[in-house]
Amino acid sequence: YIFGLNMDKEILTTEDKTNKAENSHKEFVEKNKAFLEGIDAPVVNAYRNFIVNWIPANETENRYLLSLGKEYNKYFAFCLSGEPDKLLHDNPQVKEKWNEIYSNQKDGEEAVFAQCAIDGQAAPIAKIHSKIKGIKGGLPTGGVLIGFNNEAEESYGHKQSYNSNISESVMHKYTKALNYLLNSEKNKNSIDDVTVVFWAMSKEEKYDDLLSSILFYNSNVLDTEQTEEMLAKLMESAKDGNIVTSRLDGFENIDPDVDFYIVGFKPNSSRIALKFIYHKKIGFILENIARHQNDMRIVGQKKTVELWRLKNELISPKSKNETVDPSLLAKIFEAIIYNSRYPEYLLATVVHRVKTDTDLKLNYIRAGIIKACINRKERSLCRGEELTVALNRENNNQAYLCGRLFAVLERLQQSASNNQLNRTIKDAYFSSAASKPAIIFPKLLKLAQNHLNKVSSPVFFNKSIGEIVNSLDGKFPDTLNLTEQGKFMIGYYHQNQSFFEKNDDK
Repeated sequence: YIFGLNMDKEILTTEDKTNKAENSHKEFVEKNKAFLEGIDAPVVNAYRNFIVNWIPANETENRYLLSLGKEYNKYFAFCLSGEPDKLLHDNPQVKEKWNEIYSNQKDGEEAVFAQCAIDGQAAPIAKIHSKIKGIKGGLPTGGVLIGFNNEAEESYGHKQSYNSNISESVMHKYTKALNYLLNSEKNKNSIDDVTVVFWAMSKEEKYDDLLSSILFYNSNVLDTEQTEEMLAKLMESAKDGNIVTSRLDGFENIDPDVDFYIVGFKPNSSRIALKFIYHKKIGFILENIARHQNDMRIVGQKKTVELWRLKNELISPKSKNETVDPSLLAKIFEAIIYNSRYPEYLLATVVHRVKTDTDLKLNYIRAGIIKACINRKERSLCRGEELTVALNRENNNQAYLCGRLFAVLERLQQSASNNQLNRTIKDAYFSSAASKPAIIFPKLLKLAQNHLNKVSSPVFFNKSIGEIVNSLDGKFPDTLNLTEQGKFMIGYYHQNQSFFEKNDDK
């Protein structure tokens, strides 16, 4: 259209069977002349002069065009020589003329005017929204975030996206912005089938880089070791309720008041579903990420817990197709970003996984999740934290004590058999003991008497069992609710970890 020439194997020519290049250029010139009529500005006058005097047949040897190669088929913008920052399409008179013409008609139809729900301006409303590409699991051609295909979703006689009251101008802005972010590795990540897009309201890339590293462990920005060091510093600062952003190596002069957005998308059959959107100051988000990691800390932990590792612990290790409910992921995200209570379903999911996975996968991540869920719940109810990072011998919670006792009895059985058993009390009774201690523990204590006769250090086990049983209220609890089952598992985990600690006091 602009030059009236075809680029064929780095050769410029006006020849083609349909004369498309020539006809397109003529239409381009006529439309532009008509559009620019009455506008008087240096850049507009220069552009008008260019299109009137440009003769395609005389430019087949134009060295500037030939040097473009494949770039010839891309887009071009116009400016005066020496003023590349003042583009023709940004000229106020040109923009005013454009809005004047295209606000009154769209594809030959009369425009529908209304107040835009986003910027509040009275403007033509977009009938169809542009497609957004790059959503995991979405169509290659893209999908729309806003669309109305059923009469049941329409109201007051409005058809299609006239129900959404978003202007043409705003529609183009948000779709272009999202497509740009979805094409950037620094601004996009995924958790299962939820695509997460995030960005800072700053022109400096360091803010996007920082959250990409801290929140998603993006190795394209920082390696794992650097990220671990950063999180360690943030966690130390978060203990005092104050994030010292200036201490972040590689990200000096971070302004904690910069706004940050995190958005989650999931495709469905016809549209893109918005699963969550969070907007907070970056300092607030960094502090709460650090608090999340502090809440997850537990004895035996090897490193901070990335989101994908946390998510993996919510599904069976033997499953190949199981996924985590996107609504649960959204609630977990919300709890991390806002330092709020974790969803109750998170605790229920982890407790269920520990009880049903045949190899009792109570690793440091699952134990950390249980501890974090219970402590945040207690904190929100102003009861203070109950579960510590490591074994707490002063904790007399009945469920916690039952968990500790189970770990001691299991250790006793293993010592009595020299770890030669294929099946221990853990495999046979753990799930039942965590739910109904009063039924299971009398059996286990009776069984323990046989094991005590076979170990080389019965005094140690007798003392450990006696210490825990004496702290119970004279009997075992009949049943344990969900939170108490979580405390049982933490007691079991803490006691087990204590067996591996170095003890100088022999």
